[in-house]
Amino acid sequence: MRPLLCCLGLAVLLGPCLACPSACSCSTKKNGRLLAECAYKDLQEVPEGLSSNVSILTLSANKISWLGQGSFAEVPEVQSLWLGYNQIGVVELGTFALLVHLKNLDLSHNKIADFPWQDLRNLSGLQILKMNNNRLAGLPRDAFRSLKDLRSLWLNDNELTTLAEGTFDNLPSLSQLQIFNNPFNCSCKVFWLKKWTENTSVSITKGGSTLCVAPSKLKGRAVTDIPDHHCVAPSVQLTYLSNLDNTVMYDGLTLTLHCSVAGSPPPEIRWKIQTSSRRVEISGPNVARDGNVKQSQERFLVFKNGTMAIPNFSKEDEGIYTCLAVNDVGTRDVSVNVALAGSENPAEDLLRDDPQASHLGGRSCYKGDEIDPSGAGEKLVIVYHTPRESKSRAGGAVSQVHLGTLLLALGVALCC
Repeated sequence: MRPLLCCLGLAVLLGPCLACPSACSCSTKKNGRLLAECAYKDLQEVPEGLSSNVSILTLSANKISWLGQGSFAEVPEVQSLWLGYNQIGVVELGTFALLVHLKNLDLSHNKIADFPWQDLRNLSGLQILKMNNNRLAGLPRDAFRSLKDLRSLWLNDNELTTLAEGTFDNLPSLSQLQIFNNPFNCSCKVFWLKKWTENTSVSITKGGSTLCVAPSKLKGRAVTDIPDHHCVAPSVQLTYLSNLDNTVMYDGLTLTLHCSVAGSPPPEIRWKIQTSSRRVEISGPNVARDGNVKQSQERFLVFKNGTMAIPNFSKEDEGIYTCLAVNDVGTRDVSVNVALAGSENPAEDLLRDDPQASHLGGRSCYKGDEIDPSGAGEKLVIVYHTPRESKSRAGGAVSQVHLGTLLLALGVALCC
């Protein structure tokens, strides 16, 4: 009787460690890890009754279609989770978030179109991630940013048409990447991928099969063969337009800046204005061809040709004016700091306020001068006007405004 009681007691003690669903076979590996083998069992869901110390769980080749937050609650210490060749189409947020010991995750050959990428943030020890042969049409740029130990990433045979620049940044351990057999649209949005593959030490398996499906002129060509001239990063030049003759202006002072851009595809022009009282961002022109302003409340008139006009320029409009050129390859910008002076000689005002500007020698620039974005120092435009008294046709006194523009850089003259 006593031996029987001892055996029963031992079974009670070992029972939780050896708990195994009837559909699975469980065993202890030589390294002490507990394996739960549940493959090829026609399972429609993750089985219940698994031991909490299972470290290897194989559920491949079943009929599982759904994974939820509690699917793996019983195996918090699992390190290898094999779920390939199922029918998984739904993965709820939080399904993998608590599996912090996970090193290998295989979700290949399923029907996953949407995935809770946030769950990967907790899996910093993940080394192998297989998501090939699914229905993924896109990836967040930061999907893998927490996976510092990730060595192998399989994304081939999905429906990816593009990848955001930086998708594979912050993966210092990555040594193998598979992205072939995806219908890439080789617009300039994926041009970065060509440059990345040219400089990375990561092995990109079957790189020649990473082909373009669109546009038609690149169809069938490898992503790595996108012509350099097809995608050119933006360049931007900012010039000012002003009146340096003795033009009489009765409608107030107008500042006009012109932004010239180049690149392929043609860059979009955007403006950012920062004054002491507000911050304004303008994407595209707000003045129609017929001269109507699309945004009637807007102080700043932006035209399709890249010109911005600020009529009745006043002290309130002083600030930093930035022109941005944006295309699928990148962004370039150049800024000017615009200030208004009331003196006949604004250079003297500047020297009084900033003695270091004396190195400029009071040089002036002329209409159409370019603001070099590569120049050192912050660019400074001083727009000034000189009130004078003159006689109107009716004999009355009116205020005549002489408009000039002096462009200076703090340390560098912009016209030189």
